[in-house]
Amino acid sequence: MGRIIVRLDRVMADRKIGLNELSEQIGISNVNLSKLKNGHISAVRFSTLIAICEALRCQPGDLLEYSEV
Repeated sequence: MGRIIVRLDRVMADRKIGLNELSEQIGISNVNLSKLKNGHISAVRFSTLIAICEALRCQPGDLLEYSEV
């Protein structure tokens, strides 16, 4: 069974933005954003994904990757 890998940390590093700054920009707590960044979630709302993409000027595919392993 495949899995989804969250690449938020990589995109944040590329954009030189920290967790606290992104958290403030999108209105999500540091704890929840950290869980998302570290892949400790089972779902993400589209509204959250949209806010992250707008703040980081990226596409959902930049943040999420499918792996067969």
